[in-house]
Amino acid sequence: MSGLKWRVGSILALVVVLSVVTISNFVPKEERQQSEFWPDEGLRLGLDLQGGINWVVGVKIEEAIQHELEFLRDSLVESLADQGVKVGSVVVNSGELEVTGVDPASRDQIRKALEEYNSLQAVDGSQGADKYELTADWEQEIRERTMAQVLEVLRRRIDDPVRGIPDSVVTRQGDDRVLVQIPGGQIDRGRARELLKSTGFLEFKIVLDSAGSEDALRARYTGGIPDGQEIVVETDPETEQVIAAYLLPEAADITGDYLDDARLNWDNQQRPLVSFRFNPEGGRIFGKLTEENIGSQLAIILDEKVYSAPVVRSRISTNGQIEGRYTVQQAADLAVVLRAGALSVPVVIEEERSVGPALGQDSIVSGTRASVLGLALVLIFSGVYYRLSGIYASVALLFNLMMLVGVMSLFEATLTLPGIAGLVLTVGMAVDANVIIFERIREELRSGKTPRTAIVRGFDKANSTVLDANITTLITALILFEFGTGPIKGFAVTLSVGILTSVFAALVITRTAFMLYPGGRSVQKLSI
Repeated sequence: MSGLKWRVGSILALVVVLSVVTISNFVPKEERQQSEFWPDEGLRLGLDLQGGINWVVGVKIEEAIQHELEFLRDSLVESLADQGVKVGSVVVNSGELEVTGVDPASRDQIRKALEEYNSLQAVDGSQGADKYELTADWEQEIRERTMAQVLEVLRRRIDDPVRGIPDSVVTRQGDDRVLVQIPGGQIDRGRARELLKSTGFLEFKIVLDSAGSEDALRARYTGGIPDGQEIVVETDPETEQVIAAYLLPEAADITGDYLDDARLNWDNQQRPLVSFRFNPEGGRIFGKLTEENIGSQLAIILDEKVYSAPVVRSRISTNGQIEGRYTVQQAADLAVVLRAGALSVPVVIEEERSVGPALGQDSIVSGTRASVLGLALVLIFSGVYYRLSGIYASVALLFNLMMLVGVMSLFEATLTLPGIAGLVLTVGMAVDANVIIFERIREELRSGKTPRTAIVRGFDKANSTVLDANITTLITALILFEFGTGPIKGFAVTLSVGILTSVFAALVITRTAFMLYPGGRSVQKLSI
């Protein structure tokens, strides 16, 4: 009897806890966050239920092709120099590689050097220039590689576990577009734009000279800026006014490719900054750079804008900081961009739509009605067809729904329109396991077993059948969750949790009800 009390007490405690979590969804978010009693988030709504942002982002594939040609140009120039072959120039023009000033005697050497590049093919030359372009296969390879890189970086930025946007969708659309969907209320629209459009190319360069403005700096070099150097300005994040101008080498001393991590942090005066960590190779390069330039300024540049230019006080190897005049949110977003990595090419928002919540509210109302109607029909059928045992199944079904919503709220799952369909499906299927159990018990009663024995043998024989049927469905739901996106993933979450709670309700809660009555009593007839 004490074991039964513990069993009943544990079930009631579990149901009470999950009921509290479920009820918390109806408490305003501000009140939840101010109280220690309620969970902070609870059940979230997807884009199709609460509205949000829908963007079609174009990827500038042409720039990836341009970068590839520039890489091949540099490699070709180096190869020809090693062979002592002189040419007038090797330039990239309109998607082609042009080699001019070629000595006829050296043309065969140049073509032989180009044979090493399976990615290039000759086109008709004109006006003394030999022209080459990328082969169709290699151009397609660049397109696919670029799209894969852009998708990966955008997904890491949008879905960043620390400061990202939960339940967003980032997926490919066509040859050179990406679809981005962000549920409403999850993020400020301007912040989302910056996360998307920032290329995220990070560079570190030693400052050669500096002034308060670009004009003042240029005035010092009447003969023009020296070759191999450039001027980059630092602006105030809020006003966009120029704070300082720096003369820097065009080539970076080290780039963000060596970064391992970047996080929001605080200085001694509690001002936000970004702390970063290099990998071992980056730490070695950065350590050598800072050791050789103690007392000099080190400009930290992101997307051709200087974020800060601190003075190097000592050798720095693995860890460093980016300081600037920005808010906590700006510092956090900068950390997200650095942690996600640089985009290989720029992207542009080609289409923007705001998805309103009105349709979502209608869906919620319709889904609620369908769930209530389905629940009512199942309860009526169970009570009429299986009598007292059907009432046990109905109680287990109500507990099941409470646990389903409670577990999803506890883990801050997202409810989507297909998720509501999964909820309705769970209501319809939840009584399935009880039907299997009850029919087994009926078989035992027909074979002459006593009600008490029939209950025990009925549950024992039904266990494997119930588990086998639900495990196969659970495997399918997990596959949908792993490979699905957005609404499909929402359906998989609801279905997976519903399967687990349904099995628990049938095998544990229903059996506990039978343990209470008839329990150990020697009844002559079972109401089933």
